[in-house]
Amino acid sequence: MTALPQGLTAGIWNIDPVHSEFTFTARHAGVSKVRGHFEDIAGTVNVGENLEDSTVTAEADVESISTRNPQRDGHLKSADFFEAETNPKLTFKSTGINAASNDEFELIGDLTMRGVTKEVAFATEFSGVATDPNENQVAGLSAVAKVDRKDFGMEFNAVLGGGELLVSNKIKIELELELVKA
Repeated sequence: MTALPQGLTAGIWNIDPVHSEFTFTARHAGVSKVRGHFEDIAGTVNVGENLEDSTVTAEADVESISTRNPQRDGHLKSADFFEAETNPKLTFKSTGINAASNDEFELIGDLTMRGVTKEVAFATEFSGVATDPNENQVAGLSAVAKVDRKDFGMEFNAVLGGGELLVSNKIKIELELELVKA
């Protein structure tokens, strides 16, 4: 069993949506990156006595998607991508944690988007514990994963004149989370 990172204690830690981000990046036309994020995120980390006994559940509201372009946001909510009307949430439930070092680990779990669930591994880094101005214990995590959007039923695409895709199949997901001990 792997010891918890320094300063992290067993118990329930909630994602602080005000100090956390769920972002994604896709290539546009094969040449540039388009970034977006979800405004409405929530989740809980149940820290066990050791790292392997810990679990994570999290969600994002698809209607809260923002790429700074209302037309694109509307298209992403449509049946071509997230199908927000029938699948209003993205969810993640951890199934395992593998330690790589004292502050880096792999978080494995089931990611559900558009009603499709696939196993995803997040390279995760623990950035420490502090006490905030309200005397709350807070902890920080960064996590990165890459997914193929077609694995989740997001088949829309247009092939441009040079053969590049309008929207890349590979999507990078990045999480910057601040957790607050309950």
